[in-house]
Amino acid sequence: MRPVETKSGPDDRNPVLIGQRPRSRRQALSKSMWIGVWLLYLADPVGELTSHGFTTAERICGIVGLTLFVLAYVVLIVRHMWHKPPVSLRYTPLAVMLALSVALTWTLGFSWLVLFIFTSVASAVVLPWQHSRWIIPLITLVLIAIGARYPEIRNYYLFAYALPALGSGFVMIGVQNLVRTTQELRVAREEVARLAANEERLRLARDLHDLLGHSLSLITLKSELAGRMLPDRPEDAAKQVADIEQVSRQALVDVREAVTGYRRPRLAVELAGARAALRTAGIALTADPALEGEPRGLTADTEGALAWALREAVTNVVRHSGAHRCELLLTEEWEADDRHYVCLTVNDDGDGPLRSQHDGNGLTGLRERLALTDGHLETGQAPGSRGFALRAYVPRTTPTASPEDPIPVPDTSPEPVTGPPVNGPV
Repeated sequence: MRPVETKSGPDDRNPVLIGQRPRSRRQALSKSMWIGVWLLYLADPVGELTSHGFTTAERICGIVGLTLFVLAYVVLIVRHMWHKPPVSLRYTPLAVMLALSVALTWTLGFSWLVLFIFTSVASAVVLPWQHSRWIIPLITLVLIAIGARYPEIRNYYLFAYALPALGSGFVMIGVQNLVRTTQELRVAREEVARLAANEERLRLARDLHDLLGHSLSLITLKSELAGRMLPDRPEDAAKQVADIEQVSRQALVDVREAVTGYRRPRLAVELAGARAALRTAGIALTADPALEGEPRGLTADTEGALAWALREAVTNVVRHSGAHRCELLLTEEWEADDRHYVCLTVNDDGDGPLRSQHDGNGLTGLRERLALTDGHLETGQAPGSRGFALRAYVPRTTPTASPEDPIPVPDTSPEPVTGPPVNGPV
């Protein structure tokens, strides 16, 4: 499967490139270094070869055998990393590694049992899990059988080799399955993105067809009709031209409304942009969780007005405030005129409002935009600090009662009786 490519590489979140083919010499060198690190576990057998407990023939045999083992291991892993040969061709290096593990351990000592661990891990990496889940226990059984030849490790030390061989093999099976799942998720994510983009293109094409198809057809028809009328009936042709103008103007209005609908900002989108802008400016952000979900009690126009307010406020915080912190709140409030409002509050701990109290072009335009939705804007000093506070209000719409909502029942209890108490049961 093809990994996800970004501008800086296949996947910046996976610097070791687990499960991915290297794309350059640098990446290949990095992966080779990670593979080579595990060869340090062969230090014990190598150290024994330099001791005085072996003859010259045994040392030569050990050096040649260990060299062949390492070559088979490296070739097997590297070929799998670059080319992934057929499964049948992967068994030959594994058979060579297992044979060398048995021969070297049998002749040179129990410290060479570590070779079985490498063989188990290699089989988990290069073989399908349907095969390796049986091969790994088989390698472990061979390790136990060969290790039983040495009485000094029959108990504890034998399992110090057997358990890592079995556990490391199955852990690598899990890692390989995780890598494959991650690759499939990347491919699925790419496919979802492609489908979403294609669906958006289809929706845009469908809307443009519905908006312009009829109008352009009518304009074409009336143009042809006016062309035929021009020589003999100029007055009728002028009427057709007037109709063409009216249809074209209406089509232009429809297109503008459609474009406005596509460009209408939303709170969730503007919140994501605010996070990025404040993070870039080094300003800490505290956002009300109410901004994350779907806002309740807001129409498309009122949500768009609040989204513009959020954009303008965050822009001012980044450019002019010199703040270190910014706080975003979304609340519901009752005003003195008994109207229910949704209020977006943007507070910062910066330099505070200007002494001139003169709004710039951005705030002036924002007041006008909020006024179109019957809302209003308030600015001033942030509570608890000398920073700046912006509060944008838009009216909250009352949601239509759903069938599940409880129906209010009028209170039919009798009015309390005024006067002296009456003795006796009530």
